[in-house]
Amino acid sequence: MASWTEFEAAEPEFASRVRALMASRRHLTMATLRGDGSPRISGTEVEFADGQLRIGSMSGAVKAQDLLRDPRVAIHGPTHDPPADSPAAWKGEAKIAGTAVAVESGAAAHRFLIDVQEAVITRLNEAGTRLVVESWNPVRGYRRFERE
Repeated sequence: MASWTEFEAAEPEFASRVRALMASRRHLTMATLRGDGSPRISGTEVEFADGQLRIGSMSGAVKAQDLLRDPRVAIHGPTHDPPADSPAAWKGEAKIAGTAVAVESGAAAHRFLIDVQEAVITRLNEAGTRLVVESWNPVRGYRRFERE
């Protein structure tokens, strides 16, 4: 796992693009695990501040209860369709998987820092004909591949 600062230090250009995609709209989608192990999808907002990726929720929210029980989390940035007249102009979509570390859990709110296990951007190549998958994790670093 890596803090957001560590991710930015290891791969600054890629981290910058992940951040821009995640911040391109206010509402994102987050996956947590229910008590029985099945997935739960919830809306969330993220904040990038002081070298950290942060999320919060209202007190008692089921997504916060999920994270307090099992801190594994995935966050999917907002999605936009590729422009019909120029698919290669699509900047893609970003995803982050990691662990939520509770920094506040009380009657007023829950706040978590996200340690990054993996960051991914999927987009189209310059010709708009192939899917490009870029990813980073703290063990293997950055990699990029294309597929049809």
